[in-house]
Amino acid sequence: MTRRILIVEDEPSIAELIAINLTHAGFDVDRAFQTDQASNMMREVLPNLLILDWMLPGKSGVQFAKELRLNERTKALPILLLTAKSEEADKVLGLDSGADDYVTKPFSPKELIARVNALLRRQNPMIDEGPILVGPLKLDPVAHRLMATSSNSEVKTIPLGPTEFRLLQFLMANPERVHSRASLLDRVWGNEVYIEERTVDVHIKRLRAALAPAGCDNLVETVRGSGYRITKSPA
Repeated sequence: MTRRILIVEDEPSIAELIAINLTHAGFDVDRAFQTDQASNMMREVLPNLLILDWMLPGKSGVQFAKELRLNERTKALPILLLTAKSEEADKVLGLDSGADDYVTKPFSPKELIARVNALLRRQNPMIDEGPILVGPLKLDPVAHRLMATSSNSEVKTIPLGPTEFRLLQFLMANPERVHSRASLLDRVWGNEVYIEERTVDVHIKRLRAALAPAGCDNLVETVRGSGYRITKSPA
């Protein structure tokens, strides 16, 4: 899955420099010149990471970062703050506003790419993890295998389609937490194309059907009005 980066930078030459380097590094890149434009773009496509300039026309990048952290849909979005301010107090202010990292102008494109990759690895630690255990389920991301252990210690392999596997992997990596449909679309599908939220319901139904023969379908719970979670102790 190609990762998408949104650049919010009002200086066209700098935005172009960043975009070229990110594209060469294999990312999909979108650009906005002010926060209102960025907000509209993120309503349709949520990026995997936001590169945000501090000084923008209208609303500043720092204020925009604070607003994103208060929004359920964007509170976990990785934010790399880009600015000419280099004083320690400015750096602290930027990080306190909700930015995950901070790069000062002028910057090295190689360093910028390295910081982007580091933030994305931090955002998706389950990619590099070993097997994930939740109750009787054991999911191995590397081998792409799901196994269930029965009450008599019999181990069964459960076949899953690729989307159901990614969905279960995310749920198992974040157990006992309720995830909204919008959040699951962003984190599992990547929100690279517009998909209706009811698509999540369809894949949850398929996931439960796959888990049912092993008696594990009740581990995936519906939280009415909120979304879905996986639990070790189903009601």
